[in-house]
Amino acid sequence: MRASLIIAVLVAGLMPLVAATKATAQVATAPETRAFDIAGGSLLLEAPAGWKRVQPKSGIVETEFAIPSAGELPAGRMTVMGAGGSVQANVDRWYSQFTQADGSDTKQKAVTKTVKLAGCTVTMVDVSGTFKDTPGGPFAGGKTIDRPDYRMLAAIVETPASGSQFLKFYGPAATVAQQADGFRTMIEGMVPAGK
Repeated sequence: MRASLIIAVLVAGLMPLVAATKATAQVATAPETRAFDIAGGSLLLEAPAGWKRVQPKSGIVETEFAIPSAGELPAGRMTVMGAGGSVQANVDRWYSQFTQADGSDTKQKAVTKTVKLAGCTVTMVDVSGTFKDTPGGPFAGGKTIDRPDYRMLAAIVETPASGSQFLKFYGPAATVAQQADGFRTMIEGMVPAGK
């Protein structure tokens, strides 16, 4: 009987902890976790519903989201980071990360446009093909894995005070196609902080 009483006391003591853990988990998955900032907090964006904020896989990535997959395909990935180099040099580097099955020039098949959003010049890039993935990051010196039928949507946001900010969403072409409107809406909905 004494053992039963001890167990009852322990269970009663743990109930608030279990409730608090559930509440914390609900807060972590609340829609507010989709909101994030770039450029030192000067610009605000909100990721689409269903995108999950995750711990960045690389130290140079400031914010990262896992994107729901289309069917049995791998999930997509969106990374956010500030970086140097000219816009064109970075766009050319992205082109070089893709090859075409027919041997044609990736640049000729990519779509690039420049728009003005939230007082910034934003270069949008849409590129597809076989992606030369470097899971350890571009500066890790690791192995490159060819990923056929991949697609990348990216935006380079040129800010007056914080340099260029890079938002890259990539994954299997079907996954990216399924989430493309959400990515574009997120970029087009970017606003200055405090507005």
